[in-house]
Amino acid sequence: MSESTLNPFGALLSIDLDALCDNWRSLRARLSAAECAAVVKADAYGLGAERVAPALYRAGCRSFFVAHLNEGIRLRPVLPADADIHVLHGPHPGAERDFVRNRLVPVLNSLPQVQAWQSLARDLDAMLPAVLQVDTGMARLGLAPDELEHLTASPDGLQGIALKFLMSHLVSAEAQGNAVNGLQLERFRAARGRLPGVRCSLANSSGIFLGEAYHFDLVRPGAALYGVAPVAGQPNPLRPVIRLQGKVLQTRRIAAGTAVGYSHTWTAARPSRVATVAVGYADGYLRSLSNSGVAHCDGISLPLIGNISMDTLIVDITDLPEGRIVEGDLLDLADPLNGVDAIASRAGTIGYEILTSLGQRYARRYIEGGEG
Repeated sequence: MSESTLNPFGALLSIDLDALCDNWRSLRARLSAAECAAVVKADAYGLGAERVAPALYRAGCRSFFVAHLNEGIRLRPVLPADADIHVLHGPHPGAERDFVRNRLVPVLNSLPQVQAWQSLARDLDAMLPAVLQVDTGMARLGLAPDELEHLTASPDGLQGIALKFLMSHLVSAEAQGNAVNGLQLERFRAARGRLPGVRCSLANSSGIFLGEAYHFDLVRPGAALYGVAPVAGQPNPLRPVIRLQGKVLQTRRIAAGTAVGYSHTWTAARPSRVATVAVGYADGYLRSLSNSGVAHCDGISLPLIGNISMDTLIVDITDLPEGRIVEGDLLDLADPLNGVDAIASRAGTIGYEILTSLGQRYARRYIEGGEG
């Protein structure tokens, strides 16, 4: 990206599609027979589904998951016809025909959704593809065990539906020692027993690392594709995907005892040099990183000081050589030294929120084919 292209923006977000695709291949390599899909909901976790999904397709992925119907409609034109796009929330009442028009596969989460999909199948005199979700412990989406039993007890329970697979979602797969993982596996196997021969999907990103018993026929990695650590407390085997660099608006010297930012939550203990950077909470850089976040320059960690504002944050650059940072330079706010999980830990949240909070005010540079 040329400097003139970056000039109108306050920051640069670089998205490494090569790293992202390598992460998908790395996850796929952990599978013996299961298909490796990709979750690209929430605009590919904030990184741009219309760029991310085609890159994953070129890497070999053929099954994609979004949350909302509008996400699927937006994604359909950028993927070839043999790519399956599944919509996790299923069809809202009255939206069923939009799925057919846009060649999208609904995940059916309730008996009313099943019945509405069957009604459309009868109207069209066609078998309509769908995924059926069962709840194994999340208490969020999916059929309860008694509802699945009721549905499968009738020979017409799934009439008109070309069932692609049965799925459920893990609650705490990132915590490998959590007993709920095994409980959910048992419940899912019981549900599977009511639909013999149907393909099954249980594992999310972290579920892949629980072992082959959780893989079934298809796994659905999401956050791990984008570089979020899949297993709590263990080294991250995946490559970082983003780099966020904020533009310096101004530098200044301040005396010891000078307070900085809104509400004066930080006061200089020594004569200092500080830089004001054009990134704030309106850009998705969370206010909870005030006085806890860090920036980097030349491998040197630089503390964020004072409260983060809507459009700016302030960095203590005293430990950098004099003149190293001037107006217009870029400071790293997310990079391999300070990845999304580290940022999340400082902010008191999870890497998912850091990624999906990234705003639209950044210049975006996509790296693919070894460039950059």
